[in-house]
Amino acid sequence: MSLKIYLLRHGETEYSQRGAYCGILDAELTAEGHQMAQAFADAYRTIPWTDIYASPMKRAIATAQPLCDAVGLSMQIRDGLREIGYGAWEDREQDYVREHYEQDFIRWQTDPAWNPPTDGETAIQIAARALPVITEIESRHKDGNVLVVSHKATIRIILCSLLGIDVGRYRDRINAMAASISIVKFGTYGPMLEVLGDRSYMPEYLRKRSGT
Repeated sequence: MSLKIYLLRHGETEYSQRGAYCGILDAELTAEGHQMAQAFADAYRTIPWTDIYASPMKRAIATAQPLCDAVGLSMQIRDGLREIGYGAWEDREQDYVREHYEQDFIRWQTDPAWNPPTDGETAIQIAARALPVITEIESRHKDGNVLVVSHKATIRIILCSLLGIDVGRYRDRINAMAASISIVKFGTYGPMLEVLGDRSYMPEYLRKRSGT
């Protein structure tokens, strides 16, 4: 048996619906976001879970909680799993950022590995705090199924790092819609992506929501 890490993005928030930047803002799930979390728990409760890790943000904890309740596991909170800090862009939509922070926005669009949002975090910084959590999981669990509940940018950067993709291309190569699940299996030759960004488990009316 091999270790499988399930990377689950939190459910819908007000910010994911309107497409505004939300990193350190501690947003709550919308009603539909809670429904997404419950749908995930209903669909995945029969898997023999070994452990559950979550970002300390409210939206991640609320997404993990239904599965924790269903399978009787406590979640392990790890600060390294929190979302990218968007700095001065928090609570702003892209058009506003493009107008008021044009040069920073262009640099960030070109290479976010080393260029942060204004007063925010680079992809390199996110990888430096998120990957030790993955290493911890690998060291603690040689096999079994482990859930990691995190955020859009953080999950995409983790996946790029594990798959040997330049983290500066995380927005170009990987998508992670609200409450989507990606699965990585750790085998003899390292991590293998088995599932990317799946939302087929949730009802159609939830899948139709934008989930950006």
